Amino acid sequence: MNITILDDFYATVKTLRCFDKLAGHNVTIWNDHVQDINELAERLKNTEVLVLIRERTKISEALLLRLPKLKLISQRSVVPHIDTKACSELGIIVSSNREAAPSYATAELTWALILASMRQLPQQVSALKLGKWQTGVGQVLRGKTLGIYGFGRIGSVVAGYGKAFGMKVLVWAREAALAQAKSEGYEIADSKAMLFENSDVLSLHLRLVDDTRHIIDLSDLSRMKSSALIVNSSRAQLFAPGALVAALKTGRPGMAALDVYDEEPMIDTENPLLHLDNVICTPHLGYVTHDSYEIQFSDIFDQIHAYIAGKPKNVVNMEVLNSKNKR
Repeated sequence: MNITILDDFYATVKTLRCFDKLAGHNVTIWNDHVQDINELAERLKNTEVLVLIRERTKISEALLLRLPKLKLISQRSVVPHIDTKACSELGIIVSSNREAAPSYATAELTWALILASMRQLPQQVSALKLGKWQTGVGQVLRGKTLGIYGFGRIGSVVAGYGKAFGMKVLVWAREAALAQAKSEGYEIADSKAMLFENSDVLSLHLRLVDDTRHIIDLSDLSRMKSSALIVNSSRAQLFAPGALVAALKTGRPGMAALDVYDEEPMIDTENPLLHLDNVICTPHLGYVTHDSYEIQFSDIFDQIHAYIAGKPKNVVNMEVLNSKNKR
């Protein structure tokens, strides 16, 4: 099979143990990012199986129409970047294991962002390199309130870190998740407003679905303390457009730490979030570890083998299996 892997920015895939699963196939790996349809169509013109790394490249109908040999798109996690309807109409199977993956990589990065923000580590390191000694005073975590908005596979782990650091953990989430948090001994906020008002550190762990898109607006953020930190390692679109920048400029909350953005992977260098002194930004590193890649790509390559064996699995667009146009 002609297999193409896009957006392997760090040339990591070939270093993974699971890459051996593609032995015997013609594999092409691209290490840069391209979104131009003409260039993508040229790169993918002979591709039968397309491997995507999360949501780095948008796969539109216009592109799919120019890929007559494409039979399978294999990836892991959610698929908002893929026109699955067009895939079904064109007979292209989309396989993506969307079951909960181990949460530790993103949870650990979230905690790194919290510590870096509360102790102003990036600012202190930059200042020291310029010959300046101790440019500010940080805050400890012990005794402060950690708000967890969304108590799933990642939020629950971050809550455990907060408990280990001697923080009071306050949770707000869907009803079932609140019941789980309560069973684990965590305090439940009386309301979303209370969560924002009482959190010294507020960490977001919500999935992006229709009900959560823009769920946090300026009025929510304005409830936060001027000394508070908000952390987002989930999805940028949880914030209403412009709300976070406006809130940070008014000083409530006082700080933000972000790993996700509205436009990825090519973030606009003029984005105001990159130029605010009270914001720490990282380039969506939550899942970017060798350990996570081994798990993700092992699944992705297994999906390819299942397709070749005539038993495709983790099919997102099930209707394609009965399509007369299936390639």
